[in-house]
Amino acid sequence: MDSEKKVIKRVFNGVVASDKMDKTIVVLVSRVKIHPRYKKRYTVSKKYKVHDEKNQYKEGDKVSFVETRPISKDKKWKVLVS
Repeated sequence: MDSEKKVIKRVFNGVVASDKMDKTIVVLVSRVKIHPRYKKRYTVSKKYKVHDEKNQYKEGDKVSFVETRPISKDKKWKVLVS
């Protein structure tokens, strides 16, 4: 029996909200939720700090990013190279 663990890495898509930091972008991820009682759809947004090694993404770009080991206090995401 091998002690291999199957690691599930989460992948998100979003829009770059800020690129002012060095090697870091802030990505806004929006998703649609449905209210449990009133069945109305509404959007919920969350911002993630994502590692961008080459500073190649600018505000407004669409990016995909994946979970990785912690890079700093707030950063545990890395841009998927497309």
